[in-house]
Amino acid sequence: MRQSNLARRLRRAAICAFALSCLSAQAQASPVTAFKQCGKASWYKLGGTTASGERANPNGLTAAHRTLPFGTLVTVTNLSNGKSVTVRINDRGPFTGGRVIDLTWAAAKSLGFVSKGITRVQVSGLAVEASSSSGKSCG
Repeated sequence: MRQSNLARRLRRAAICAFALSCLSAQAQASPVTAFKQCGKASWYKLGGTTASGERANPNGLTAAHRTLPFGTLVTVTNLSNGKSVTVRINDRGPFTGGRVIDLTWAAAKSLGFVSKGITRVQVSGLAVEASSSSGKSCG
């Protein structure tokens, strides 16, 4: 019985060592980088499902971005009034030129541009992989 207990502990230790080596390799392959993007943002009231597969919720603080991984948290600041909101990337887009992010109705309301429809924003945060910055310099 002692040998089976020892064997069980050794198996657990081997599994833990393997899992840690996989996590370490993944962390080295995908460094966390800070990013900042400026450009236009719009809002959309989507129904159905997002590109990540979750149900769309116009009242949620989520957004669409072309390249950031799903689940990335970003801070979006309205450059017209200084208001900021943190959103989670769960969709792909925007598909209109010159825009860097599409926000839900609730996020646009928090930023104060629902009636305007479009505003200049700064998007910043940390990404697991480097994103291509198609936005203009924030100056």
